[in-house]
Amino acid sequence: MKRILSVLVFMLVFVTANINATVNVVRLSAEEVTMKAEAKNLPSEFQGINVEQFLKLTPAEYKNITGHKLGLKNTVVLKVAQWKVKKAMEDGVPGGGKSQLIALLLAFFLGGLGIHRFYLGYTWQGVVQLLTLGGCGIWALIDLIRIITGDLKPKGGDYTDKL
Repeated sequence: MKRILSVLVFMLVFVTANINATVNVVRLSAEEVTMKAEAKNLPSEFQGINVEQFLKLTPAEYKNITGHKLGLKNTVVLKVAQWKVKKAMEDGVPGGGKSQLIALLLAFFLGGLGIHRFYLGYTWQGVVQLLTLGGCGIWALIDLIRIITGDLKPKGGDYTDKL
């Protein structure tokens, strides 16, 4: 949670401040980012913004809120910042928010194509299963059993919901 908060504060500073000044913020710790954001006195419109609002922020909405139009560079910075916040949020969720039930259903119905491996984050193994039709069905059957027992987990960690 502390990591997400520090990334969010960093992104707010990055969008509202000069690009050259905010590049140095990347090297700062979470406490320094918070102090730097408070020192910069963000516009009052952004004081109560939460993660969902930041992720939905568009250049047009930014102009409506602040009255300033974002240039091309700042628009790219905004989109990259939103992507990084989404990535940090997904990294914070065990297994990236993967469901064991969905993995089981994918393995049962599309196991020979390896779709469940793609879903769980094992791209190369998914490609190999796709090319070999799940190891002639044997590998797909083994994966089905491993998902049922909870032995085959998402690449990022554990399932968010279990059977």
